[in-house]
Amino acid sequence: MLLVLLLVCVAFQTFVTRSARTDKLTEPGPGPGLPDLRFTVNKQPSPSLQKVWEHWQNTRPLQTDRPDLHHQKGGHRKPSDNILLTHVDKILNPAAGSQLEEQLDPGPLVLRSTRNHLTAGPVERLVHSPTTSSDRTKISCHPKSHIVFLKTHKTASSTILNVLYRYGESRNLTFALPVNKHSQLFYPFFFASHFVEGVSSRRVKEFNIMCNHMRFRKSEVVKVMPDDTFYFSILRHPVSMMESIFIYYKSIPAFHKTRSLDDFLDNSWRTYNSSVTNNHYAHNILAFDFGFDNNAAADADDLEERASRAVAAIERDFHLVLISEYFDESMVLLRHALCWSLEDMVSFKLNSRSERTRHQLSADTPEKIRRWNALDWRIYLHFNATFWHKVDSLVGREQMKREVSQLRELQLKLANTCLKDGGAVDPSQIKDAGLKPFQYGAAVIQGYNLNPDLDPQTRTQCQRLITPELQYTERLYTQQFPELAAKLKHAPRKVPPQRQRSDRAAVMGGVWSSGGHHRPVIRHRVSNLINLKASTSGLLAHTAAHNKTGVP
Repeated sequence: MLLVLLLVCVAFQTFVTRSARTDKLTEPGPGPGLPDLRFTVNKQPSPSLQKVWEHWQNTRPLQTDRPDLHHQKGGHRKPSDNILLTHVDKILNPAAGSQLEEQLDPGPLVLRSTRNHLTAGPVERLVHSPTTSSDRTKISCHPKSHIVFLKTHKTASSTILNVLYRYGESRNLTFALPVNKHSQLFYPFFFASHFVEGVSSRRVKEFNIMCNHMRFRKSEVVKVMPDDTFYFSILRHPVSMMESIFIYYKSIPAFHKTRSLDDFLDNSWRTYNSSVTNNHYAHNILAFDFGFDNNAAADADDLEERASRAVAAIERDFHLVLISEYFDESMVLLRHALCWSLEDMVSFKLNSRSERTRHQLSADTPEKIRRWNALDWRIYLHFNATFWHKVDSLVGREQMKREVSQLRELQLKLANTCLKDGGAVDPSQIKDAGLKPFQYGAAVIQGYNLNPDLDPQTRTQCQRLITPELQYTERLYTQQFPELAAKLKHAPRKVPPQRQRSDRAAVMGGVWSSGGHHRPVIRHRVSNLINLKASTSGLLAHTAAHNKTGVP
């Protein structure tokens, strides 16, 4: 009896083993290079290897083309007001949303089907943001926190500065701020590393963001910023930029005695003197800010060669160049390049003029400007074209349209939450003196009033969105260097006037200048750096005018 039972057991074991082997032979495996796909083998014919590959391609988390995780099945849907309000809450309460940009690798994305839509885990930010699942977003993308922004003049750069300030402040990042509480990195001198507070004293071990006005010099910037730093800047069409510059810098020698922009352009070839202080604002200012010689004439034999060299240098030194005329698109493109969320890119226009100080140009004025600023014009044409190549490679046109629409809706909701009357007002109407922007030249720079019924936390976050450049820079300096800020606070300072006078004396008057207490230090540092024929005292007067006046 025992022998019979033993034989039965052996026979059963043999049957089970052969069945398992048969199943292994008939069930298709993953194939070379494919993941171990586990699916049920039923009575239907087994799928071919090609079908398995197609199945994997269609179901893997990171498809090349897939709808947004928050889009309803059957097509894309517009974000609801509830979703937008959630975004607004995250923007105004970064403590709750700052964990969205984890520095650590978030791991693989796992899609879990729910009743109405897909949710994502463990990358929780994809659940909350309708745009972070761009067609080309990679799951290995990490938010960048080493950044250099070359802040150009009259290009909406003050608004971008505010975006960078808010991002860095909410994450306790360290800014490369100008020494002695200046607002600029000793512009218009070429940048030098010791212009940054904490470099010479070695108070700061690592800087995250550099974004104040400077004349770019890469060899000095790399002495301050880490090797993996992301460099970007922004350009504006030279025609509209020249109109803005003429109004804002009307007090500089080149413009001071001219009746109109056309008057300047018609006579500039005879009257313009590039060696006069501050006149660089009037001629190829973009090229100057990037560190090139801005004295280039439209009929110069070497103009094209100089423009080509400038373009090649910018492409070599900068990862991204934005375009002011496409500001919202630029913010979306920047967020993809930095691996930030859409909420990080919201902003209100800062340092923007009132409409009544904008002037319509005559029909032939644009061509005059293009000829006068021929070098800037060629730089702009090149990067306006490459901007759209970047859009195609990083985002895609359709995705760009969706995200721009979402960004504008977020900003509209935010304006309704934060701003009294929902928009900008003239400086005379601003209730909080601490939120009044610096006024300069013939321009009327607008600002904002906060809604009066905001709770304290919301008010703080809304206030950051509308804080002008000079006030925000001063606050960050005080936070990073409290002891130095306290010493500077007690140093003698001139009281800044409410409105800058429209004469050269006002430009050179040293508004917001430090007392003599700091001048020996500045004299020593600047004279060792700048290889100019001007005397040390002349350099100091020049530096004080541009860095203490806080001309944006």
